[in-house]
Amino acid sequence: MIKVGTEAPDFKLDSQFGREYSLSQFKEQKNVMLVFYPLDWTPT
Repeated sequence: MIKVGTEAPDFKLDSQFGREYSLSQFKEQKNVMLVFYPLDWTPT
């Protein structure tokens, strides 16, 4: 479990439009919130 206040490691993700974003490109510019939705858009 990650503790509150721990700095996240840099990572890269693709957007829905095919553009790649990295966490480091937002450092000290914006707040970043990463949300995972398990099973979103899948039949359950």
